[in-house]
Amino acid sequence: MFKKILVANRGEIACRIMRTAKRMGIATVAVYSEADKDALHVRMADEAVSIGPAPARESYLSIDAICKAVKSAGADAVHPGYGFLSENAEFAKRVAKSGAVFIGPGPRAMASMGDKIEAKRIAEKAGVNVIPGHSKALKDGAEAVKIAGGIGYPVMLKAAGGGGGKGMRIAHDDAECREGFDRAHSEAKASFGDGRIFIEKFIENSRHIEIQVLGDEHGNVVHLGERECSIQRRHQKVIEEAPSPLLDAKTRAAMGRQAVQLAKAVKYVSAGTVEFIADADRNFYFLEMNTRLQVEHPVTEFVTGLDLVELMIRIAAGAPLPRGLKDVKLKGWSIEARVYAEDPFRGFLPSTGRLVRYGAPEQGTDGRISVRVDTGVFEGGEISVHYDPMIAKLVVHAKDRRAAVHALRNALDAFYIRGVSTNIGFLAALTAHPRFIDGRLSTQFIAEEYPEGFHPSDVPHEDPTVVAAVAAAIHQAYQERAARISGQTRGHERKVRNDWIVLLKERRFEAAVSGTEGRFKVDVDGRKLAIATAWRLGDPLFQAVIDGTSVCMQVERNGIGYRLMHGGSQIDATVLNPRVAEFYAVMPKKVPPDTSMYLLSPMPGLLLDVAVEEGQEVKAGDTLAVVEAMKMENVLRAERDATVARVHGKRGDSLAVDQVILEFKTDT
Repeated sequence: MFKKILVANRGEIACRIMRTAKRMGIATVAVYSEADKDALHVRMADEAVSIGPAPARESYLSIDAICKAVKSAGADAVHPGYGFLSENAEFAKRVAKSGAVFIGPGPRAMASMGDKIEAKRIAEKAGVNVIPGHSKALKDGAEAVKIAGGIGYPVMLKAAGGGGGKGMRIAHDDAECREGFDRAHSEAKASFGDGRIFIEKFIENSRHIEIQVLGDEHGNVVHLGERECSIQRRHQKVIEEAPSPLLDAKTRAAMGRQAVQLAKAVKYVSAGTVEFIADADRNFYFLEMNTRLQVEHPVTEFVTGLDLVELMIRIAAGAPLPRGLKDVKLKGWSIEARVYAEDPFRGFLPSTGRLVRYGAPEQGTDGRISVRVDTGVFEGGEISVHYDPMIAKLVVHAKDRRAAVHALRNALDAFYIRGVSTNIGFLAALTAHPRFIDGRLSTQFIAEEYPEGFHPSDVPHEDPTVVAAVAAAIHQAYQERAARISGQTRGHERKVRNDWIVLLKERRFEAAVSGTEGRFKVDVDGRKLAIATAWRLGDPLFQAVIDGTSVCMQVERNGIGYRLMHGGSQIDATVLNPRVAEFYAVMPKKVPPDTSMYLLSPMPGLLLDVAVEEGQEVKAGDTLAVVEAMKMENVLRAERDATVARVHGKRGDSLAVDQVILEFKTDT
C-alpha cells in the first residue's frame, strides 16, 4: 500500500480524498496556489507544496509544477480528484515518469474517453446506444450551421475534450448555432486547451442518468447502479440522487451492462462514470464517459455502503476488486445538493468574498436519516474569483425518496452562511416543487419552471403566521433580558409588555406572547401556537417544535428588527409596540437610485469583449459585452433600444461587481 499520496486538487474534493487516506493510515500532501495558501485542504494535509500563482493555468493546471511537487514531497501516488488535470492523459503519463502511481485510469483509456468524438466511435463499436450526430470536429460557425441543418434543430454543440458544462451550447436556429459555436469554442480553449467542437442532436425532455463503474488490473469490471443528475442549470448539475426515480430493474440492468461493455472495450481500470440520456419511455443513449471520480459520488457511497476513494486507492495499488461487488444492492435513497456562492436573483452570478460566518448542518446519523457535508471552506475563508464557487455538497440518506427530500430540506435550513450570496433559496424551491417531489424530472426542468430566471417570488414561502410568531417570541425574549439588566431597583421594576405588531413585508400581524425560558405561547391574529425551543439569545439557529412540527430558522438582529431565513426564504421582520407601529406606518420610504442608463458588471470577472462603440445605436437583445467569470463566458445584452454615450471598459479589464462598462444616452 502507498505511504504518501499527493492530492493534485483543491477545495472539498481534496479534503474528501485526504479523509479517506488518513483513515487508511496514508500520509497526504496538498498542493496550493498563492490564493489558497490558507485553504482548508492545506490545513488538513500532513504537508503542503506551493505550485504557483492564483490563476489555475499557472498552478493547478501546470503539469510541470505538480510533478515537481510530487518529487520534492517524495509522494508515491497522486490522486487527481475531479476537474483540473484529472482527465489529462499527458498528466497521467508524467506522473508515472516521476516515479509515482496515478490513482485513476491508464492514459490510453483516459485519452480515448476524454476525446468525446473518439469516445462516441468506440461506444458505437462496443454495442452501446449512441446519439445521432456529426462525429467530426467543426471548422467554424458556418460549418456548424450547415451540419445542424442536416441533423435538424435543436442541436447540442459540445467540446471534444471538455466536461463540467463548459464548452456546451444548445442551438434552436442558425443564429444561436453560429454564436453557440463561438462561445463553446472559446470556453473550451480556455478551460481545456482544446477548442474542438462537435455537434449532435439535442434530445428534448431527456433525463441525465449515469452508471458508476469500477475496473481493476485483473480484468474485472462491475457497475454500482445509477445516479440521476437531471436537475441542471447551464449543463451543470445542481441536484443528484441515487437511485433514479425513472429506472426499473430491467432498464437498470441494460444500462449497467452497456456501461460495463464500454469500460471493458477500453480496458478501464479505476472508478469511472458512463453517462447516458434517457427519454420518458426509458430509451437511453450514450453521452460520454468521465474517467475520474464524479462530484456526485457520495450518493452512490450512501446507497452501496462503499468508499469509492478507498477502492480507487486499492485498485491503483494493484488489488483486485473485492468479491461480492457484482451483488451489491442499493439500499435506501440518497440526494446531494451543491451549495454555491452565487446569487440566484441576479442570474446565478458568482458571489466572491469572505465567509464572514459559516456554519453547516450537523453531520451523522440517527438511525433513520444520515447527513454528510463535504466542504473545502471555513469561517473567515475566502471564495476566490479564480476557482469554482462551490461552498459545500450537502448529502442525505433515508429509507425512501420522500424521506430523503424532507431530510434535505431540513438540512438546508441549518446552513448559516454570511458574507456571500448562496443558492440555498433556489435549492429549497427546487426540492419543494411538485414536479421534483413526484420525480418528474428532465434536464430542462429549471428552464421550463423558471423561464424568466429565478426571482424572490419563486422561493417557497412558509406559513407567515408561524414566522410572525417566532419573531414575536424572539423579541419578547430580548425585551425581558433588557428589563433584567437595566439596573432596576426593587419595587420599581419595568414591566415588559407582551402585545406586539409584527410587520412582514406588506403584512401586519397582532401578536400576544406568554411564557418564557423556551416555552412560549403566541396568539397571532387569533391563532394560538405553542413553541418549545432550547434557543438562547444570540444563537444563529432557532430550532424549535411548533405545534408538534420541527422547525429550524436562521435568526439575526437587523437594525430595529430581525432577519429570519427558513425554507430558503429570507424575511425581514419588524416587531413594534402598537403606538410605535402607528408612527412607523407614515415613515417615508427610501427610493433606490436609477441605474437604468448604465451597463453594470453583474459579477467580478474579466472583460473579454466590448461589442459596441460610442454613438452606436443598439436594439434590445443585442450583444454589448462578454464577461468571463470562473471560466464561464457571460454575454451581456441590451435590455432595451438605446444609444451608447460612453464606453468605460476595455478588453482585458478586471471588473468588480456593479462596475460601469457602458453608459447610455438619456431619453431627452
